[in-house]
Amino acid sequence: MGVKFGREYEDIIHDLSMAMADLGNCHEFFEMSGDDWGQLEEEERKDCIATLADDVFYGLGAEPTMSLGACQFHYDRQNHLIKIFSEEKVIHMVRLV
Repeated sequence: MGVKFGREYEDIIHDLSMAMADLGNCHEFFEMSGDDWGQLEEEERKDCIATLADDVFYGLGAEPTMSLGACQFHYDRQNHLIKIFSEEKVIHMVRLV
């Protein structure tokens, strides 16, 4: 099926990465402790999150909903959005067009 988008791919991944980094407990996505995550250089943390954002983007093309840690990612095809939920509330939306 694939995720349809009209924006630049790099911009979508940037926005998705920023949303994921903003979650505060993003180190849990990598099964790392807060201490281990904190020992990485900022650029290493950004690279890890960007790689994961890329994986989530492509994963949503196969399955419209994915769980990662305590968050759910949902591809809203009709509204051209990726929605990030925590505790059943939308906490971030990434525009695809």
